[in-house]
Amino acid sequence: MSDVVIKVENLSKRYRLGLIGRTSLHEDLARWWARLHGQPDPSLRLDQLQRLETAGRTGGLAGSGLEHVWALRDVSFDVKRGEVLGIIGRNGAGKSTLLKVLTRVTAPSLGEVKMKGRVASLLEVGTGFHPELTGRENIFLNGAIMGMTRAEVKKRFDEIVAFAEVDKFIDTPVKRYSSGMYVRLAFAIAAHLDPEILLVDEVLAVGDAAFQRKCIGKMGDVAKGGRTVLFVSHNMGTVSSLCSEVVWLKDGCVYKRGATGDLVSEYLQSGTSREGMAELLPARHRVISPFQIETIELIGADGRRTGMVNYGEPLEITLGVRCLEAMTGIQVGIEIVSGGSCLTTVMTPPFSMSPEEGRRAVSCVIPAKVLLPGYFELHVGASRHETMTGLDWVPEALSFSVLSVVHDKADVLDRRQRGVVSVPVSWSGLTGEA
Repeated sequence: MSDVVIKVENLSKRYRLGLIGRTSLHEDLARWWARLHGQPDPSLRLDQLQRLETAGRTGGLAGSGLEHVWALRDVSFDVKRGEVLGIIGRNGAGKSTLLKVLTRVTAPSLGEVKMKGRVASLLEVGTGFHPELTGRENIFLNGAIMGMTRAEVKKRFDEIVAFAEVDKFIDTPVKRYSSGMYVRLAFAIAAHLDPEILLVDEVLAVGDAAFQRKCIGKMGDVAKGGRTVLFVSHNMGTVSSLCSEVVWLKDGCVYKRGATGDLVSEYLQSGTSREGMAELLPARHRVISPFQIETIELIGADGRRTGMVNYGEPLEITLGVRCLEAMTGIQVGIEIVSGGSCLTTVMTPPFSMSPEEGRRAVSCVIPAKVLLPGYFELHVGASRHETMTGLDWVPEALSFSVLSVVHDKADVLDRRQRGVVSVPVSWSGLTGEA
């Protein structure tokens, strides 16, 4: 179709593990000749591809005797003009590799990519920048790379500098920029030099919160102007607000594609621990002290461990803690996180503990109807009340989901409720009957 601006067909990318340059000169020349004529890599034989399929969806070839790993496997999808498409998936799913292939940073091993229009990308901090050049010189350099004339870049120059907020440093070599300044200038260049296609990786997470919001707004403006955006992120809140559809990558393959709301909800629930319990092994602790949080459990309304709670039911969080020396003024805290943002932190009153008592269970209860349907993560930690000295910290200790299903038909969740928490309020000034 004429309105399709990105077409990905049977795309696969294979990386060789181990040392570089272990093949013969003849094989290197054969691969170069194939790339020159737009042909597949001749080293990718049919028997290797068949063995890849039999290896399962692990993304690698463990036990097959081949020292290669497939970052992408047979990926196909289309993107229409003006569409904002999110790319989601766990670490190692192939998201960043896909964008690198789309921007021709790396070549595909099999398959092809067809794109119509000028492409701007923001993949990594400093990508496309020359460290010895100033910010001003890099703006014109990137414009030239995108095929723009000096007059076209000059017309947008002031707008780029104002958006990036680097006017004081515009004539300073970018090698002296902080990572945040790098990102601000790189995004400003990519978004303002009239790209028909904008590719953005998770690099925006480097910037501060205010700049991230500004970038998201700018990407929305780019899309409204009829241009296309591909956005890779682990922040499902941002993906939900920005993207109309998402592609879910899993083990280098397209697992699903669909409407953002439905697929993001399914993706988040796929990471939920259905057992509702986790042992916090030593490697997960960011702080080491005589006081340690060893386990975390979620107890549902029926008294059983669970990772999925119905809306309208209370949830009990129990932490198993142990202290190897006598301590006073211990405070344990639990952060409730959703979409990468901390909703609240609940803290125990200060308490004392000695090694003689062994392991202790510390519990709190989240009342019913406080958390709205969604996906939540729990970060746990402990500190000394008097000195605020950290005793323990375990991020992403456990995750759980609140489901919209309720048992009492008279207690139905109002579909107009939005957000992740329900705050009880009282109204005044309302007179008369409805």
